[in-house]
Amino acid sequence: MDKIILRDMQFYGYHGLFTEENKLGQRFNVDAELYLSLKQAGTTDQMDDSIHYGEAFEKVKEIVEGEPRHLIEAVAEDIAQELLTSFSKLIACKIKVIKPNPPIHGHYESVAVEIYRERISYE
Repeated sequence: MDKIILRDMQFYGYHGLFTEENKLGQRFNVDAELYLSLKQAGTTDQMDDSIHYGEAFEKVKEIVEGEPRHLIEAVAEDIAQELLTSFSKLIACKIKVIKPNPPIHGHYESVAVEIYRERISYE
């Protein structure tokens, strides 16, 4: 399956269980893989045959920088549902939300969740 990849998008949001996270905020990184057929776009060289990744970036930004959520699982789910709703050519997406500096004592690079969601067809 073809895909468009948006890697290491960086935003500032207010997600977390702790009051300090909701008040002070922190950085979040997001990776998105958008699954669709790119054959027609590759043949026609027309944007209408693909997904505008600038628009996809803005939709992810609105969610991550928007309403605070307790869990990054909820942030990932919101992103996936928004992208699947907004882009009719999108067949499925994989979303990874990374919290580089969660309030956990210890040595680690980051914590993250990754989900895969497909468009549900009732035809």
